[in-house]
Amino acid sequence: MLALRFGLQRISAAIGPRLAASSLWKPATCAGLQVRGMANTQDDGQFKTWKPLSPTLRHRRMASRKELHKGGPVRELTVARRRSGGRNNTGRITCRHRGGGAKRRIRLVDFKRKDPGPQQVIRLEYDPGRSAHIALIKHMESGVLSYILAPAGLKPGAVVQSYMAQGLTKPQAAEDASDGPKQGGRAAGSAQEGSAAEVARDAEPTEVPGAQDYSSEGLVLKAGDMARPSLEVGNCMPLKLAPIGSIIHGIGLHPFGRAQLARSAGTWAQLLYTAPTGLAQIKLMSGEIRRIPVDACATLGRVSNPNHKHEKLGSAGARRRRGWRPTVRGTAMNTNDHPHGGGRGKSKGNKHPRSPWGKLAKGGKTRRKISSMVIRGRPRRSQR
Repeated sequence: MLALRFGLQRISAAIGPRLAASSLWKPATCAGLQVRGMANTQDDGQFKTWKPLSPTLRHRRMASRKELHKGGPVRELTVARRRSGGRNNTGRITCRHRGGGAKRRIRLVDFKRKDPGPQQVIRLEYDPGRSAHIALIKHMESGVLSYILAPAGLKPGAVVQSYMAQGLTKPQAAEDASDGPKQGGRAAGSAQEGSAAEVARDAEPTEVPGAQDYSSEGLVLKAGDMARPSLEVGNCMPLKLAPIGSIIHGIGLHPFGRAQLARSAGTWAQLLYTAPTGLAQIKLMSGEIRRIPVDACATLGRVSNPNHKHEKLGSAGARRRRGWRPTVRGTAMNTNDHPHGGGRGKSKGNKHPRSPWGKLAKGGKTRRKISSMVIRGRPRRSQR
């Protein structure tokens, strides 16, 4: 084999200059053939597929990431992720099928969006800790960088804004100021609470001349206190400022709290009703209709990467690299390890599918208490 290798090198060294001088030699054509021969992946803008060089690559399909940043994240906006392998403080496994995987860093995403002012989108990035993409934005006045959930259709160079500060009333601003460093112990805290109460008592809403109607339901917003929000994708605002019927995501459950609903890839909700005060009503993708405080945050648009649900990893190794360990079937276990275990052959002992702890796994009700904020629950299998 060594002699054959040296022989091929001598032949290529002797023939190479002659081919280069010949008119039959076309570097562009040969380069194109070489590129086509080495192109083992194909990306059509929606999915990335692989040439079936192995059985695991034949059906592998991943969402396209052509428009995402190719480098790493901003180091200051990340923290190290320490894995536990599914074990608690005593070393016992409390979450099965976890362990291993590539090292990751957690991206610190701003779910409150309290900073007002225009913010420019620098780039879109991949986040290994979530199914949606994230966007790096830069405040055009202060220059502060932050991460937000990237809505579908957001492009680098776009300008997004947050109107959460406009939803803050004077009593709320006084409470935020009182949350700062307190001096003088308990007496100072009580004095600040008393001043906040006085401000809340004096700050009664009054009609302002020239107030404009900014919603379809006749919600009167004071033009002297609030600017009309821009209804662009990616803008964050309280539910009381969003138009009825709009598609939103990143919805909070508490007034001026962080976003908790509709954060996964491709998810969205629809605003059914809102008012200057009280509770708004939204409809989630599952069909559930629930009440939300009108001061809770919401972002216009739907979450990016909607093709995530159509991805196929194609191999067990891809799951292991993501931190997932194998799952053993209950019927393959012994009687003392699983309710489906034991017996001769493939038998479950005439039992309905259950978890290792005996709870019904398919169709059984596990919710003990339904939230009073839910108007209509999501339709179940029997209701579809």
